[in-house]
Amino acid sequence: MSVPTTLIELAAERFRLLSDPTRLRLLNELDTHGELAVGDLAERADVGLSNTSKHLHQLEREGIVAKRRAGTTILYRIADPSIEQLCDLVCSGLRERFARLAAQV
Repeated sequence: MSVPTTLIELAAERFRLLSDPTRLRLLNELDTHGELAVGDLAERADVGLSNTSKHLHQLEREGIVAKRRAGTTILYRIADPSIEQLCDLVCSGLRERFARLAAQV
């Protein structure tokens, strides 16, 4: 099956966004804790507040996370369910690889 070039470009952009360790830490915290305020998310991921906001904005622009206001607090959550599936697939592959390498030692 042939994949249209436009989808390849969009997939490359998605992988580019997910290739950043800081964004992966933020997504991991959201996956673990559900909705979080920016300050709580920054603290849990050990990332500066302005850096957290910058990364969340990039993830929100691409539909990976969403936000909602609760009074004066803005809460973020993972909006794209395929992110969890993708991360599970990649991490299970890494676990298998490292288990094989450990068995060889």
